[in-house]
Amino acid sequence: MVMKKELIELGLDLLSRQHFDSLAVGVIDFKNSSFDSFEISATNVVSERPYLYFDLASLTKALTNSAVKLKQPELFDEKSNLLLNHIAGLPSGGLLSKKGWREFLLEYDIKLSPNLYSDYSSLRCMLEIEKKSGKKLKDLCSYYFDPEMTHWTTIPVNAFSPEYGIRNKHVISGEVHDNNCYNIGEFISHAGLFATVGGLCRSLINLNKQASMIDQLNIGFKTHKNEDRFIMGFDHVMDPENTLAGKGATIKTFGHLGFTGTSFWIDPEQQKGAVILTNATQTYWYERSGLTTLRKTLGAAIWRL
Repeated sequence: MVMKKELIELGLDLLSRQHFDSLAVGVIDFKNSSFDSFEISATNVVSERPYLYFDLASLTKALTNSAVKLKQPELFDEKSNLLLNHIAGLPSGGLLSKKGWREFLLEYDIKLSPNLYSDYSSLRCMLEIEKKSGKKLKDLCSYYFDPEMTHWTTIPVNAFSPEYGIRNKHVISGEVHDNNCYNIGEFISHAGLFATVGGLCRSLINLNKQASMIDQLNIGFKTHKNEDRFIMGFDHVMDPENTLAGKGATIKTFGHLGFTGTSFWIDPEQQKGAVILTNATQTYWYERSGLTTLRKTLGAAIWRL
């Protein structure tokens, strides 16, 4: 890859200024169904054969519900589409009961509302498409999964994962960071997927091949209102001059962000994808300025390639 060395050096420099210690970067060429990647581990060892399993956090929303939308749009009615795009009036989230969370979410009325990014909306969307299909979400969405993208409960025994913080006085590593996802313990739509950077890149290439992801989004953008943040469950660039995808991404660039410091963005015009995975919650989660700089700077460098 042109500028590969420069991109690695940029990653090393940016990671050295963070309060977390792991970074993986992937650049996808959808024209040729190929990608290039590297990883920087806690010891600043650069690997061009990445092996760390990162907690994808809310990337899971797009990799599950949106993947079903692309493959089986007939499962989505007007209400399901509102839920998919976070405009259904559900609150952003809160602690859920392990036993009664489904019944709790099913009590909410669904109606067109202003955009409010919502874990509850994602989970209710899952419940609606499971009810309509008679199938579990995993069976509906996993048609394109690479072997190195999996649910947190089925990460390979010998796999390694970065540290994501502390829960119940124990270091979170190889377990999902999101407390609701951890407590529920099931395959659900708002969080829970883990992947290596290669596993995520290959999965996105598979999704494009098997469900015409880029073509479908291109069609969707023709009627999409730019003031609506989500399209088919994907986030999209609303301000190209000040986007977390990095300057150089076009207005039709779509993808998703994850709370643990993950992101992927796909630019249909360039037929290029940018994947950035970190463990940004390792020591604390509330200071995001360093992560923001890392995302924007690496993203801009990728779009320049």
